[in-house]
Amino acid sequence: MQRMTGTSRVEGLVLDWVRTQPEPDPRLPVSWLDDEEVAAELARIQRNRARDAAREADLILRLAELRPDVDDPPPGAPGARNRAWRRTDPEFPGVSEFFADEVAHAINLGRGTAAFRARRAHTWRESLPATFAALRRGEIDERRAGVLADALQHTTPELARAVEAALLPEMDDLSVARLRSRALELLAERDATAMDERHEEAKQAADVRCRDTGDGMATLAGDMTVDEAAACYGVIDQLATMAKADGDPRPIGQIRSAIHSMLILRPADHGLPGVTVNLAVTATLEGLEGSSTRGGEVNGSPITAARLRDLLRRIGALGLTNAEGGSLTFALTDEHGRLLATVTAAELARLARRGCPEHADAPCECPLLDLPPSTDGYEPAAAQRRFVTTRDRRCRTPNCGQRIGWADHDHVVPHAEGGRTTCTNLCCLCRSHHRLKTFGRGWSFRMEPDGTLHVTSPSGITRTTRPPGLRPPEPGPPPYDPADDPPPF
Repeated sequence: MQRMTGTSRVEGLVLDWVRTQPEPDPRLPVSWLDDEEVAAELARIQRNRARDAAREADLILRLAELRPDVDDPPPGAPGARNRAWRRTDPEFPGVSEFFADEVAHAINLGRGTAAFRARRAHTWRESLPATFAALRRGEIDERRAGVLADALQHTTPELARAVEAALLPEMDDLSVARLRSRALELLAERDATAMDERHEEAKQAADVRCRDTGDGMATLAGDMTVDEAAACYGVIDQLATMAKADGDPRPIGQIRSAIHSMLILRPADHGLPGVTVNLAVTATLEGLEGSSTRGGEVNGSPITAARLRDLLRRIGALGLTNAEGGSLTFALTDEHGRLLATVTAAELARLARRGCPEHADAPCECPLLDLPPSTDGYEPAAAQRRFVTTRDRRCRTPNCGQRIGWADHDHVVPHAEGGRTTCTNLCCLCRSHHRLKTFGRGWSFRMEPDGTLHVTSPSGITRTTRPPGLRPPEPGPPPYDPADDPPPF
């Protein structure tokens, strides 16, 4: 590729600016293009995608400059971050710990994705300036620039630049996997201790993750050393092979998966104390009866004595009972999916026997169940916790997937500022986002009576989450436009 060069500093700046601008997009119909034109446009898209990635990184770095840590709780103060639990947050000296949350809010993706892009941008700027410049010009694709940043992010900037200088001329000729291997090879040649430090950093960040994969399936993945992983897989594979040899008809992969689960749930002679696992299962009565495929709620409004008796008959017919050591909670919603009340089977039976106190056994439309009443204290009552947990099911912050087991019941309007302890002012937030709401300067949380939560970041972007099962409101009529009226005749 022939590069233009300027004869003065101003000309050089202008040429650098020109090279970083997106290439024109003719957008001809695809059916008009021949093979060479298709290939050329694909290459142009990759170059523009690289320029956009560099632009995004520059914007993230600029936001970091605008978010100093002066308002964060200092170490040792109430609310200060506890680094003993998680060590994977981006470490930007002098930048607010809530910076990655604001990036996530802006790009409408999870905090992990935002933290990854922030670390990558920081590495490009501090340790790989030539790669960053080539990315801005579209001369290297985002994938290769990202692989290099990932391989070298834990070493010193000086060492990273030395590896970068050796690799940059041949980067386009290396596959992504080979580029990563070569970067690590060169790093080991120049500083073997850096590889050991990288290994220790990776061990400190090790975790176990559960990711939904659809169709009622999920992937459970754990980080460990290479030798540990090989040993674990060897045990699982040998046991699966033995089961297959004994006549197990299932595919070998399915057997491995079952053995993996069995080894975790039923380890032999482990000598550890018993563990209780809480699983929240939500289903509609219609779905359990087979009359509907819809799940997640029990419809009914108002919740009258007659409705309660009907529910009890259906529950009895289905044989729904508490599992040993478990509980069975019924969530009653209206036709829009708004949660009206939560109740146990025993409470249902008691209310059905008592009936309406105003009309005895006469048919009426008087509701017998409603939201749990508010309390004067700070701590929510058990009935309030059950209602809010059933309504929210996980952290309500946009793009957060933390399950309810790790969530706090937070006052949306703080209790210290007059917020009441009531279900219309309580929502589930994971500990990280609870701290963000409490200590993050410029963040705003607002909740509607049906549980719809609006979160606004310091940069003015508002994202909205609704409780699972709550259907979005019907769109209103379009605004009046006089041009739509036909002329009088």
